[in-house]
Amino acid sequence: MNRAKSVILFLFLGSIAIVYATDCTKLRVGQFLCPDPDSSYDYIDKNTQSVIGCKNDSTATVRCLASEGIICSDTGNNTFYGKIDCDYTNGKHFDVALILSIFLGMFGIDRFYLGYYAIGFFKLFTLGFLFLGQLIDVILIASQILGPADGSKYIIPVYGPKLTIIQSNNATFRVPTWFD
Repeated sequence: MNRAKSVILFLFLGSIAIVYATDCTKLRVGQFLCPDPDSSYDYIDKNTQSVIGCKNDSTATVRCLASEGIICSDTGNNTFYGKIDCDYTNGKHFDVALILSIFLGMFGIDRFYLGYYAIGFFKLFTLGFLFLGQLIDVILIASQILGPADGSKYIIPVYGPKLTIIQSNNATFRVPTWFD
């Protein structure tokens, strides 16, 4: 009888989980998942093909899920709202810009569409810099180096031909390895 009580007590104590209440905005990578995959909310806007609520600073606020055993102090459960990176778009489609550059680039229509009005007028009056500017613009738009003038991104389908340009500046550093 005494042995059965200790087994039941052990089973009861073994099933107790330790729960921590913390500020979930300060969790480390791997302690949360954004956006919450359990929610039935669709995070992709069908018009812009970016995260719903994407702001000019290329961030969006989404519902996140903390790891098991972590309770957020502000919500009282394991969900919280965090910021993720997104591609802010302003209505310019990549495929439209590329088609305009191929067929009407000699008249500067692609530059008018992207918001570069001065270069568009110059291409219009010089016949696309004697077609050399048209060729350069087709290459720049196809490689997504030339984007909309307001600094936003193109509207490209979520699984479309989106390129990520890696840049370096004075703040970029090389991580040393032990094998050099």
